[in-house]
Amino acid sequence: MNSILEDLIALVKALGWYSKKKTVFLATNFEAFKNFLVDIFMIRRGALQKHVWHGAMMTLALVGILTSGVFGGQSLVRSSYPGIGGSDPRFVDTYEPFPAGPVLAQAQNIPTEYSAKPRSETLEYKVQSGDTVSTIAEKFGISQDTIKWANNITNVNAIRPGDSLKILPVTGVEVTVKSGDTLQSLAKKYQADAQAIVDFPFNGVPDDFSLKSGQNLIIPDGSPPEIKAPKPKPQPQFLTQGPSSPVFSAFGGGQFIWPTRGLITQYFAWYHPGIDIANRASPAIAASDGGTVIVGGWPDSYGYGNRVVIDHGNGYRTLYAHLSNIYVSVGQVVSRGQVIGQMGSTGRSTGTHLHFEIHKGVALNPLSILK
Repeated sequence: MNSILEDLIALVKALGWYSKKKTVFLATNFEAFKNFLVDIFMIRRGALQKHVWHGAMMTLALVGILTSGVFGGQSLVRSSYPGIGGSDPRFVDTYEPFPAGPVLAQAQNIPTEYSAKPRSETLEYKVQSGDTVSTIAEKFGISQDTIKWANNITNVNAIRPGDSLKILPVTGVEVTVKSGDTLQSLAKKYQADAQAIVDFPFNGVPDDFSLKSGQNLIIPDGSPPEIKAPKPKPQPQFLTQGPSSPVFSAFGGGQFIWPTRGLITQYFAWYHPGIDIANRASPAIAASDGGTVIVGGWPDSYGYGNRVVIDHGNGYRTLYAHLSNIYVSVGQVVSRGQVIGQMGSTGRSTGTHLHFEIHKGVALNPLSILK
């Protein structure tokens, strides 16, 4: 009996040892087979990686082309705005900004390829045979003085073919910020308006208006300290609240009046689609023509602060920005000369002034209407 029991115990031990050996064998071979499959898959992935990458890049490029406006003449974003060429995004509450430079250049009938394309930097130009300071200035859409100041030219007849000239992107001067310089000190030194320095988009002035030493700035319409440039002349301006107030006709319809009193401190440009009228007394702002208020308040991130936009029902719209107070609401019908707000310095503004725009599909120079 004891012998049989011992044999059974021995058999069980033998089976346990055998089972353990087989389990280890199977596990080892399974692991080796798995590693083999992983190696194959990794090799295949590497072989296909280039094709997958190239396919993804071509897909992204195709999507970019279809949404850029290359086909159809305008972008999907621009086509979402009705009207001629799409309504300006500054006249709606929610929008995707799009470049306005070429449109404004066309509106001004500038016939050169240089001035039709907004530039952010000063470029070098080689004087060609027959060039003069005058023709070069006209070619690039800047003043002759700008070329003279940038190149220290005292005799305009001294330039010769082959000479290299610095050409600024706009009329004015280019300066390098020094320690202690501020917007106000530079504006005073170069006889310009601080708001114009802020509004020039390629200056990259932050919202706190701080400047960095060594930073290059373009000062639109500025002039060197030693040259006494004539200050902007006051334009005839009226609050236009009485029957004797003058009314100005615009080409193609529209009757407009001056919206406020003050001095014009910044003029119309491709990067500044309107005029700035400054007055420290913060006078009232009147509707330049009758119409319906379609924007009122502070609904944008464009830097206008408190603004009012009026649709005049004949294709024209006017915008009044940086207001300290607004006295009308969206949907309200206003008459020509009616007070709609008060001049202020809200938004991206360096001082009390009104930013005034007139649009008809594209931005128009208000001074071509309010003569």
